[in-house]
Amino acid sequence: MIEAKTRAWWRATAALCLGSFLVFINLYVPQPLLPGLKEAYGVSTLGVSLLMSVSTLSLALALLVFGPLSDAIGREGIMRITLLLAGGLSLALAFAPTFESLLFLRLLQGFVLGGLPAVAIAWMGDEFDKTALLSAVGLYIGANSLGGISGRIVGGGAAAIGGPSAAFLAVGAMTVVGCIIFWRLLPNSQAFTPKRFQLRQAVGDLLGHLRSPVLLAAYFLGGINFLIFINQYSYITFRLADAPYQLAASGLGLIFLTYLGGTFGSTVSGKLAGRFSPARCISAGIVILMLGTAITLADSLALIILGLTINAFGFFMAHSLASSWVGR
Repeated sequence: MIEAKTRAWWRATAALCLGSFLVFINLYVPQPLLPGLKEAYGVSTLGVSLLMSVSTLSLALALLVFGPLSDAIGREGIMRITLLLAGGLSLALAFAPTFESLLFLRLLQGFVLGGLPAVAIAWMGDEFDKTALLSAVGLYIGANSLGGISGRIVGGGAAAIGGPSAAFLAVGAMTVVGCIIFWRLLPNSQAFTPKRFQLRQAVGDLLGHLRSPVLLAAYFLGGINFLIFINQYSYITFRLADAPYQLAASGLGLIFLTYLGGTFGSTVSGKLAGRFSPARCISAGIVILMLGTAITLADSLALIILGLTINAFGFFMAHSLASSWVGR
């Protein structure tokens, strides 16, 4: 087993954090572009928001597929191949001729983006000891927030220069380069034992997880928090693009710097997990999330930014703890 803070731990953790970063930079690049895409394609607010919804939904479904599949064929190959496909699909998005084709490509991209999140923590659970796992998960979730920030900032900045196509091209190119580094950094598993894939067994394992009160609570809290958090950021872009704020795509991208609060929250969560129970820490994160959400109801842009920062801290604190709880 890999122990915390060793050279092997740092290398593996760096690889998985890079992979996490690449997943979320691709997932969230359209978010600051939504008001502009709404005008460009002549669709409704609800319609253009489907670009985020369908990818998130297909990612969630992919978790149910890639998790059991990785038990049979291994985890590294799934992470490497799906990341590369995600980058290729971002490049394809730049050339989508219609909104329907854009939506379909996002559906496919969401599915392949589910490959790494489905198995990364399981990989850590196989290879890391308990202390190493808790420390690594906090950093891994922190990379989620950095990827989310970067996707929106790069997307908003590139769109301000060359439109939405430039945003997708920039992120696609970053992903392909990042994949090469990821492939070289990620060590081969030493503790993985393959299991024969059986559909009945996979369904039985899933139902078994759903029968566990502890796991069910972790799934429910993590899922609800995620839905609230992501949709809040999607719809805040429309509010801030309208009067009196009238922020351009580049300005909307910078709003997502508030995700840095989430990076700090996920890092803090690893320290709190060693002192308090997971349930207590997750509850504290949810309360902080609710407080930040309430503050965003203010009219002041400064208060909205403060509320989003607090919101991100609370979400990532609760999310990283729920993830490590499941990983145990």
